[in-house]
Amino acid sequence: MDPRYARYPFLDDAREAVAAEAVDLAAVVESEPAVVERARSRVERALEEGDVGEGVPDARVELLSYPVARVLVSLVDERVLVRRYARAEGATAHQRFTADFEDTTELKSVESAGIDRSDLLAEFGLAGSIREAPPALDEGSAEGAGDGFAPGAATAGRATGEPTYLLEVGAYLPLAADCWGDEWRLVNRELADGAVPVSETELRALLREAVTDRVEAGLPFDVPEPIAEALEDEVVRLQELVAELELVREIDTVVPELFPPCMQALLDDIQKGEHLPHHSRFAITAFLTSIGMSTDEIVELYRVNSAFGEEMTRYQTDHIRGDTSPTEYSPPSCATMQSYGDCVNMDDLCERIPHPMAYYEQRLDDADEDDLEDWRETTAEAE
Repeated sequence: MDPRYARYPFLDDAREAVAAEAVDLAAVVESEPAVVERARSRVERALEEGDVGEGVPDARVELLSYPVARVLVSLVDERVLVRRYARAEGATAHQRFTADFEDTTELKSVESAGIDRSDLLAEFGLAGSIREAPPALDEGSAEGAGDGFAPGAATAGRATGEPTYLLEVGAYLPLAADCWGDEWRLVNRELADGAVPVSETELRALLREAVTDRVEAGLPFDVPEPIAEALEDEVVRLQELVAELELVREIDTVVPELFPPCMQALLDDIQKGEHLPHHSRFAITAFLTSIGMSTDEIVELYRVNSAFGEEMTRYQTDHIRGDTSPTEYSPPSCATMQSYGDCVNMDDLCERIPHPMAYYEQRLDDADEDDLEDWRETTAEAE
């Protein structure tokens, strides 16, 4: 079996390879515990860490764990799990193909599990929609006049020395729809003859979204009864994990002193009028929407910033909330907060909990309800 299929199980060829071997999933879940264990691990990691882990050495086990993981997600049937699982598969694929793209080994083994950029573009039907951008024109240069390029259109990667590509608008828009940040909005991009300039880093981010969309497509689906019965224990375990992480519980209490340290720090920065990077702004905004704050209330928080733009802030908040996007975004996990440098002032509870929302839930549960004062109520009284 091609080891690349185990590394990238979402590929069409990987699915066809499984079909060609006439794999009976009912038989697999009943007689191959290693596959089921790895499948459960994929989903657990998705919930707790935001990726699906390194995988196991056995290529067959690793490959078959992917369709079984999709079965588990379908049986749990929680929208938040579907989205988190898809994004975790996308994040892991992004880590892997980034490493493959940067592998400059000239003589790779025939058995290599790596993938080329061109192959991945072709996989998602993008090969005919993308081309390398010509060298950036010097300001004021007449060279290239009339070629349909906007001034500076080919400079998306120039600041970092990255290659720049031109991706047709029709291909760009659906992939960028779930990318959070002002820079992805078409109004903020320079067009070049019907195409959007993207850097190498941006192209990889768009390919990550392509993987996420493919993984999410068709989830959840109906699972035959024999398979569902064989996976009953794993499903119960995952349902308990979802409940433990408090990802589906409704919260409508805002008590900043009980926030996890990372969110307290970001809230303090907002109140000081400091500018937050996109990832930090996303994290605190997603957290605030998840604990019940309205768009109007969040917009007011950001108003103290000298660069405040109400329209943009409102748009971003509504997008995260799911009002203007197909997805209601959850706050990043603790692992993601750490990777972005937003995890600060860790305390003992942080050491035991994998998600900021779980931290806040625990603090609320431990507090005396009579002593809880919702920040919104005390603010309104002060006014």
